[in-house]
Amino acid sequence: MKTLLSALLVVLILTVSAYATEGMVDVKSSFGVKETADRLENVLIKKGMTIFKRVKHSEAARKAGVRLRDTQLLIFGNPKVGSPLMKCQQSVAIDLPQKALIWKDSEGITWISYNDIRYLAQRHNISDCGEVVSKIEKALAGITQAAAGQ
Repeated sequence: MKTLLSALLVVLILTVSAYATEGMVDVKSSFGVKETADRLENVLIKKGMTIFKRVKHSEAARKAGVRLRDTQLLIFGNPKVGSPLMKCQQSVAIDLPQKALIWKDSEGITWISYNDIRYLAQRHNISDCGEVVSKIEKALAGITQAAAGQ
């Protein structure tokens, strides 16, 4: 019985770990975290997006005495883009404005990660707004690829 419980616990932990990355899009950057975040911010502004906040997680962690690889978060949006999605399903507003995480992995590679809009559509049962979802998906891919130097 104890072995069975241990096995179930391992399966549960593995399932939770795998689920944590579901719904994310990761774009490899050719630049460091700061430059990638700067580039992303510039691309977003040129596209008419509002930058609500730039959070420098690694700096805050350092002040708290925690070592964290370089990690920044950009919170951004535009009512012309997000409002049609919210009209499709108002609950998606909990996941807006959009966020992009710019971070360095253990190998020293910089990534831009963001929520996959198709995952959000599934999460919020958005089924009749394929055109809106496709438009956002294309925009996010283009913006992050430009910032990453692809």
